[in-house]
Amino acid sequence: MLARALGKSEVDAPEVAESEVDATAEGETSEPEPIDPATQRCGFVAIVGKPNVGKSTLLNALVGQKVSITSRKAQTTRHRITGMRTLGPTQFVFVDTPGFQTRHGNALNRALNKTVLGAVSDVDLILFVVEAGHFNLADAKVLDLLPANVPVMLVANKFDLVHRRGDLAPWLRSMQERHPFAEFVPMSAKHPKDIQRLFAICEKYLPLQPWMHDPDDLTDRSERFMASEMVREKLFRLTGDELPYTSTVVIDKFEEEGALKRIAATIVVEREGHKGMVIGDKGEKLKRIGTEARQELEKLWDCKVYLELWVKVRSGWADDDARVRSFGYE
Repeated sequence: MLARALGKSEVDAPEVAESEVDATAEGETSEPEPIDPATQRCGFVAIVGKPNVGKSTLLNALVGQKVSITSRKAQTTRHRITGMRTLGPTQFVFVDTPGFQTRHGNALNRALNKTVLGAVSDVDLILFVVEAGHFNLADAKVLDLLPANVPVMLVANKFDLVHRRGDLAPWLRSMQERHPFAEFVPMSAKHPKDIQRLFAICEKYLPLQPWMHDPDDLTDRSERFMASEMVREKLFRLTGDELPYTSTVVIDKFEEEGALKRIAATIVVEREGHKGMVIGDKGEKLKRIGTEARQELEKLWDCKVYLELWVKVRSGWADDDARVRSFGYE
């Protein structure tokens, strides 16, 4: 489990004065009041939508720390990513999903679409994320997949980019005709006030029941998984649209030596020409991918990281069901 890291003020706190010690002894404490189990709420909230509408950015904002990678390349998220946030008596368990793919039917996309369907089948609330003022065939196909027995909230993301707010009224009416949405939330995932408002709206849909996770937990994904995702994010961000999205990352070694983590990873591409794109002139592109991934992992884990990267060609892996499974895609 990835737990929330202590902030600097918590680590470098000054020594407690005698008067403060006396006050604590008399019953005054800075410890938070324990939550009555009878008032606890906990539930699953799935975040769904077509590729590139801001689902992973929204998840990271809700969790309060990066647990899902982002890039402008479609299909960056390939796994069901679970992020947790506990606020007062309520524990939100958010599930980020890959954007549902309709253009290509290879083994990789079949696995990703299966992940989306599995994520929405047993949750308490669905956040259907679209770009405010926009709705196309790809959005419609995702909407058609949503179960009828789960409340769906229409999250109109990137609302800050809408220049004429009055144009949203007819758009909203057309959206209400498409589906009986439980709520309509115009927002920007980058605005903290909008995130807090979304928490308040979601809370009432979660059942009264004990928490499922420790209140400090942020994700159920392992550090090994986070390492592969961080390398993949930098790979996509630094190669742009040149490199096909079917490239992936496999962790070959993950060892811990005290405060140091040693990681060896392989970037898998489908063609020899793609290998050159990743390595770059005199290895500069690969070096930059490794440096940026290492720096982000050190920030995430608050420790030193030694990261070694290799590039290998595996032709047609995205069309091979067995190889797709071997690379961790269920």
